[in-house]
Amino acid sequence: MMPALARMCNSYSVNRFYAYAVSSETASPWGPVRIAATAHGVAAVELLSTADGFTAGLARRGIVVDPPRAGAVARGSAQAAAIVVERILAGEDDAQALPIDIDDRPAWDRLVLGVVRAIPRGSTASYGEVARRAGRAGAARAVGGAVGRNPVGLLVPCHRVIAADGSLGGYGAAAWGGVEAALDLKRDLLALEGVRISR
Repeated sequence: MMPALARMCNSYSVNRFYAYAVSSETASPWGPVRIAATAHGVAAVELLSTADGFTAGLARRGIVVDPPRAGAVARGSAQAAAIVVERILAGEDDAQALPIDIDDRPAWDRLVLGVVRAIPRGSTASYGEVARRAGRAGAARAVGGAVGRNPVGLLVPCHRVIAADGSLGGYGAAAWGGVEAALDLKRDLLALEGVRISR
């Protein structure tokens, strides 16, 4: 059953409904990693966020945390995501086989994030290279926007997208922990994969 518009989700207004979800979290050296999964896959993975900020972001996307309504598949996806995230942060695993649910995102974002998801562990690509792979040479800034809106960080490894000059570029997590904390996190995530970037 679809909830009424403007339904409250943990005190956050949901104006358009997308899906029910299960949320969970796992520990990391940078604090909790917050995860949400729907019956179609993992819909959100965030580092450097607050619990309230995470829930508000889900509500803006029309995702309502309601484990009984989300069901067993969503619960299993959230549990699997927590295990995969722990493995990624231990340098052991990648997330290619884990289903993600970003169908609520704009088509451009989905295209870009599909390209980013294909960047192998231990490798990087520039924003311009991602634009070329997406069939839109010259759209590096638009790629930066899509990568900055990535709702499933780590599973779609936007930390592997760097500036054309080999520097870090930006990192979307800056909204939660500040620019320097976000860039330090990006540098640390790349270092876990054997990629060293000093600038």
